[in-house]
Amino acid sequence: MATKTKLVIVESPAKARTISKILGKSFVIKASLGHVRDLPKGKLGIDVLNNFTPTYTAIRERKKVLDELKKSAASASAVYLATDPDREGEAISWHIIEAAKLDKDTLPLHRVVFHEITKEAVEEAFKHPHAIDMDLVNAQQARRLLDRLVGYKLSPLLWRKVQRGLSAGRVQSAALRLIVDREREIQNFVPTEYWTIEAELAKSIPKGHGASFRALLIGLEDGKKLHIPNQMEAERLKDELESSAYAVKSVQIKDASRQPSPPFITSTLQQEAYRKLRFTASRTMRIAQQLYEGVTIGNEGSVGLITYMRTDSTNVAASAIVETRDFIHSKYGDNFLPPHPRSFEKKRKFAQEAHEAIRPTKIHREPSQLQKYLTSEQAKLYDLIWKRMVASQMAAALFKVTTVDMTAECRHSQKVYLLRTTSSVNKFPGFMVLYTEGKDEGEGENGKVVTLPELKANDKLTLLDLFPEQYFTQPPLRYTEATLIKTLEQKGIGRPSTYAPILSTIQEKRGYVLKDKGKIYPDEIGFIVSDLLTQHFPKIVDLSFTARMEKDLDEIAQGNRNWVSVLHTFYDHFEKTLLRAADTIERIDMTKATDEVCPECGKPMVIKIGRFGKFIACSGYPECKKTMPFKVTTGVTCPECKEGELLERMSKKKRRFYSCSRYPKCKFAISSKPIKQPCPQCGKLLVQYRGDWAKCTSCTFKDKPGELEKVEAKV
Repeated sequence: MATKTKLVIVESPAKARTISKILGKSFVIKASLGHVRDLPKGKLGIDVLNNFTPTYTAIRERKKVLDELKKSAASASAVYLATDPDREGEAISWHIIEAAKLDKDTLPLHRVVFHEITKEAVEEAFKHPHAIDMDLVNAQQARRLLDRLVGYKLSPLLWRKVQRGLSAGRVQSAALRLIVDREREIQNFVPTEYWTIEAELAKSIPKGHGASFRALLIGLEDGKKLHIPNQMEAERLKDELESSAYAVKSVQIKDASRQPSPPFITSTLQQEAYRKLRFTASRTMRIAQQLYEGVTIGNEGSVGLITYMRTDSTNVAASAIVETRDFIHSKYGDNFLPPHPRSFEKKRKFAQEAHEAIRPTKIHREPSQLQKYLTSEQAKLYDLIWKRMVASQMAAALFKVTTVDMTAECRHSQKVYLLRTTSSVNKFPGFMVLYTEGKDEGEGENGKVVTLPELKANDKLTLLDLFPEQYFTQPPLRYTEATLIKTLEQKGIGRPSTYAPILSTIQEKRGYVLKDKGKIYPDEIGFIVSDLLTQHFPKIVDLSFTARMEKDLDEIAQGNRNWVSVLHTFYDHFEKTLLRAADTIERIDMTKATDEVCPECGKPMVIKIGRFGKFIACSGYPECKKTMPFKVTTGVTCPECKEGELLERMSKKKRRFYSCSRYPKCKFAISSKPIKQPCPQCGKLLVQYRGDWAKCTSCTFKDKPGELEKVEAKV
């Protein structure tokens, strides 16, 4: 009689291939392709009156997979559920058992968990199987039911009061509010003028002066700060500084160290992949999943290259730290190895899973060795993860920081002004020889290299020139994917598995926000939906309330809260608010009149907003169903065909671009907004660049920020 094999169920075929190589022929590995059942489409699927009992149905696209799993289980001696090590993975395993009707009394059912797909980790997991953790399952169920209740109850209200096709989500609505609030800050921002004055100075010597350097006027010697609000005040101060005697007040030299960043967690990986690679959060997670589940590496076969990528823990296994330190010692030498291993404590109070950080499974697999086996995007992301992990165990970078304070004693007013210059020079690169963390737009540099002559207190200085500069305060920056994820994490909104879906939903599925050169901003419909929810459903979009809900879900996962009571607490208030809003919200008319008339019936055409953005429709609908595309003109002639006009259009991914009105006859398109005036140097097309810069598409011409209005004068 043939020996029965053991059935192992994972989510993906790639993961199945990698594990199959490790476990051998006594195991049969099958992939569920993710969830096999879910709440039904088209109806709520939750019995609110019966303790929120859900009705789950098999996912149509998974019925064939489910039949195969049942058949394989029937001929197996045991079933091992090896889905991902988080709430979602735990729920997938539970749903497989329920949907396939696997009975633990007749067939041994085991749950195995590993955070990296390596021989050691997988074999260790199979030595210590356990039962399904129902606390984790219930936490996932509670999230799923909460989101279904909000979506299925709020969306019909939006359909009736605004327009069909709209929807609202629990966490997505809070993220949308962040974006809308930021855009309002930008719109309401009033710039304030201010000036700075820099002095070019040099050390006085008997026959002239030495090398020059610049210093910034910061205040009076008595500590009083200076605010220079306008040119008149700047000129007055310049006059005083021109008639001043300069000397060194103090020179402070100190050593400063810069420590490396911890290994990646989900949010920091998504942020850094955006900053350095311009990968969206969803793209980053898709590639990371491939690296985790296994990539074919020459004779090794399918190998898991990184640890599990959904985590908010910076912990690293002791064996991985030892391996990393050995690598640093052999590759870079003792100078680059700190005396003791580094450990990084997670300071974020909302931390959820007790996983490891995201790191390579084998440090000695250097990116250069794997490049020929990986796709371009896999190689880039692996390189980022590998460098971050190795750098985290390297020695600190050391800097020599020199701060020089100088006095300027005015001969006329007797006032003594204070100027300062700072120089930061790298003495030892440490971890920076391999990796430095990227920066978001608007973040300053960590010091600048300024060449200073040898200075000491009381040295006389010669004034060479003064440089007054006008500035205006800047509005807050629009969010990028990186800065939005950072804010969501700081405010406790969402968890490692939800950041990418949140961004994907509000951008691509809902169309509430748009993206232009990486900056996220709300569309008109985004403002309307967010304002309506803020007014009538304040808790849904309240950031602190959303964060508390996440903490409640964490409590369920830890076995400290009952998931049904959490749902009751939320829904009892939500239902009352919903009934009140249905009576008080007035219908919002989204149509806007145009000067055009319908070519079929002669009635006025109006602008409407649909699932794919704005379009023009006949006001006689439904009797007349004539529609036309909505065109936003730019007034710029197509530079290619010289006949059409460049029109503003929207891609399927809600990204703005500009193309010729004669498409498809002329296929010219550009992502940057065109400017009416031609380039003053070559006469070709000018486009907006980095906000309010102007840049030529053909030559090297660039115009200064805030100077676009002067382009016409230059022409």
